Amino acid sequence: MPNIKSAVKRVKTNEKRRALNASQKSALRTAVRTADQAVVATDVDAAKAALIFATKKLDKAVTKGLIHKNAASRKKSRLAKKLNALSAKA
Repeated sequence: MPNIKSAVKRVKTNEKRRALNASQKSALRTAVRTADQAVVATDVDAAKAALIFATKKLDKAVTKGLIHKNAASRKKSRLAKKLNALSAKA
């Protein structure tokens, strides 16, 4: 444990941020997984709603610095591509 007051505060702050980032990242992964599963289940309406929600989560994660903007863009693009293929079939 650090002796210096600012270092003690930094340790506490880092732990809080780490926990918050972990929960936000977990929620992001869940949203993307839900969208993916809706596409696999061939439920177009649920897939569209899940895609919108996942897109919001991805955009929010980029602004918070959780993931890189190109990674978010890639994930959104792949989800949209799957949804479009599903919509074309139906």
